[in-house]
Amino acid sequence: MTAVRNSLGLPKPPGATRVVVAMSGGVDSSVAAALLAEQGYDVVGITLQLYDHGAALGRKGACCAGQDIHDAGAVAAELGIPHYVLDYEARFRSAVIDDFAESYARGETPVPCIRCNERVKFRDLLAVAKDLGADALATGHYARRVMGPDGPELHRAADASRDQSYFLFATTREQLAFLRFPLGGLGKDETRAIARRLALPVAAKPDSQDICFVPTGGDYAMVVQKLRPDAAEPGEVVDPAGRVLGRHEGVVHFTVGQRKGLGIAGAEPLYVLRLEPDRRRVVVGPRAALGQRRVPLTGINWLGSAVCTADGMRVAVKLRSAQPPIPATIFLDGTGGGAAVLDAPALGVAPGQACVCYDGTRMLGGGWIRRSETEAVRVNPGKSESSSVPSFG
Repeated sequence: MTAVRNSLGLPKPPGATRVVVAMSGGVDSSVAAALLAEQGYDVVGITLQLYDHGAALGRKGACCAGQDIHDAGAVAAELGIPHYVLDYEARFRSAVIDDFAESYARGETPVPCIRCNERVKFRDLLAVAKDLGADALATGHYARRVMGPDGPELHRAADASRDQSYFLFATTREQLAFLRFPLGGLGKDETRAIARRLALPVAAKPDSQDICFVPTGGDYAMVVQKLRPDAAEPGEVVDPAGRVLGRHEGVVHFTVGQRKGLGIAGAEPLYVLRLEPDRRRVVVGPRAALGQRRVPLTGINWLGSAVCTADGMRVAVKLRSAQPPIPATIFLDGTGGGAAVLDAPALGVAPGQACVCYDGTRMLGGGWIRRSETEAVRVNPGKSESSSVPSFG
């Protein structure tokens, strides 16, 4: 006889099911906790203090500090659930902020929200949830966990405009088995309406738009310069042939694909083609020179059921969180590396960003974009260019 499962897919009644909710103090995680409490689950809220509390007290619009910790506590009190604040400042500094600065110093464009999910929320917080006897860890991410023939799958949110599956590509199978995303089937307007219906204190709170540890105004360069002063050392702006076109105030101020702020006048618009931090050079060129078809990857995490063969696997990939998926073939080398070969060249492929693979709505996994050793794509005899086998060297 098959046991009756609750709405979280667990074989016990809601009242006997403990769920830890990661509460950042925003409306999304607050509604996630409220929905679970309304359904009768044994809900425990946990907020992580991720960076200096004193410096953050006057800062609004960021998660996990200052006012946001207070807001999370106020929501928990309104819901009548326990709420704990855990000091993870040291862990967050080493795992996310230092990594952010190191990445920029290497001439990359990092995605700290992915690192936070990977190294803090879905590792350390998940372990805490299990220590508290929880059956699941819930977050306010807009993504869907769907049971498939081989176990839980991660899918894009029902509202494509709010989808956050890109930021979850590093989630492992073991973590996904424990995670739940109560907002995956909702749109933002529906979430706000629920917050108003339940009279949550954060119902009208604006969404966070910034990187949480970057000062108001988005001056991320100040954070990097403090930790890695060499990333702010001046250098040359050159064309692809090495001719000096101007000077810059540090590679930290640039990303691949950038057009504005170069301080150079030319016959045609110029874009950042690549960064050479060891030589303190910013290489610029015409828009046409930005096109890239082979995207080398490292740190690949794969959730897909099928394993890539030597011929690769047809997928759609997102190269930045706000860009739509584009057709490609993904190749994995079996040791955490690989490459995506795009059907058509993409502009502004930036090392340090993530390349995330999809099959329809299902997120299959992804990896970190690394610097190309060569822009060449080897074409197999008898195969179309879009199924070229890339070099992993």
